[in-house]
Amino acid sequence: MKLLPIILTLTAFTAATVPTAHAQALNALDNNGTPIVLHAARILDAAAGKVLSPGEVLIVGDRIREAGTSVTHPAGATTIDLGDTTLMPGLIDAHVHLFLHPGAEDLQTVQESVPERTLMAAAAAKADLFNGFTAERDMGTEGAGCADVAVRNAIDRGEIQGPHLRLSCNAIDITGGHEDALGFNPAQHVLSNADYANTADEIVHVMREQRKGGADFTKIYETGPDLLVGDVFTTPYQYTEAELTAAVAEAHRTGSRVAVHATGEPGTGFAARAGVASIDHAYHLSPETMKLMREKQIFAVPTFAISEYFAQHPEHGDGSRAQANLDYHAAEFKKQLAAGVPFAVGSDVGPFPHGTQARELELMVKYGMTPAEALHADLINGAKLLDWADSIGQLKPGFYADVIAVQGDPLADISSLKRIAFVMKDGEIIRRRPAQQR
Repeated sequence: MKLLPIILTLTAFTAATVPTAHAQALNALDNNGTPIVLHAARILDAAAGKVLSPGEVLIVGDRIREAGTSVTHPAGATTIDLGDTTLMPGLIDAHVHLFLHPGAEDLQTVQESVPERTLMAAAAAKADLFNGFTAERDMGTEGAGCADVAVRNAIDRGEIQGPHLRLSCNAIDITGGHEDALGFNPAQHVLSNADYANTADEIVHVMREQRKGGADFTKIYETGPDLLVGDVFTTPYQYTEAELTAAVAEAHRTGSRVAVHATGEPGTGFAARAGVASIDHAYHLSPETMKLMREKQIFAVPTFAISEYFAQHPEHGDGSRAQANLDYHAAEFKKQLAAGVPFAVGSDVGPFPHGTQARELELMVKYGMTPAEALHADLINGAKLLDWADSIGQLKPGFYADVIAVQGDPLADISSLKRIAFVMKDGEIIRRRPAQQR
């Protein structure tokens, strides 16, 4: 995947979906505080898990003033009729990789410069936003250091379009660990995709360096490589419980959090006892770990979509191994649901195309959740995990005007999340199909 085609494609997509003159006129409303009323056939109450009819949202500037079946229509307000759609909060992806694209992950950091990858990350952020994801947690730049900070800052300044972002810079890993440069000629000294830390003191040092660079939270590789033989799943841990506890304490010192890549025991148990914010992937959790996660409200982030993609697009073999891992994960997911483990939604997008990750919610429903539960995990739990529970994930007064409209009822058909008719972020119209205005 080359940069120029990505940018050209997105530029053409923007022109096709947002009529320039009309969009400029509508977005100009934000600058002088002129109210906007969005009207649609339905509206999602994410907290209650209900769809109400009809639906309206009143927006002034970058905030929601009212939301419900009817709202105040102030004098001079512009009403945008979105027809037979459902208004809902912008989607949240709690596990993305803006600095990755389809293809060999280990070669991208070798063949592509950080400036080139940063430009591609900006295009990826735009693609995600255009497809309804208004907030994301970037789970590691895969060797690009804190380059994601530049992307976030450009978004926050309004220079480029993209979601609200929480960033981790590089992940943290042991020497020879999960994301180290394994399999290359040692004489070439190929750099790791992560930052090295082999002791608790080194973890804290790296965390402080990353925070200085602009990181919002810390990502740690806790397990790998994985092995599934029959129905027995094993994966070595990388950090002890004490080392993870030191990382969590350092994060709490600055009001931050720790997320771990952890697929199985004992690493998942170490992470839960240490009190991390999320256990991402979570293929296997022991009964004790599930109980701790329920009690401590530690979120599991399953990332089914990446597993499905690898099964369907194998780099080696026929994909049967990846499919076996996905089948195992789906079966374990049902046990985790029954045990009351709290979930957030993260797709691991990057190794598969940005903008397509609504598939994650479809898979969570396929493997045992109701649509209402999947949307609660995405919107309510996702907002909590990103520490924006009072700002995103619901259509409520005072929340950011991050609003999307989908064709259909997402509680009846979760695939409607892939049929985006309208995207607004911070009161700015990003994408819309032709609609009536009055």
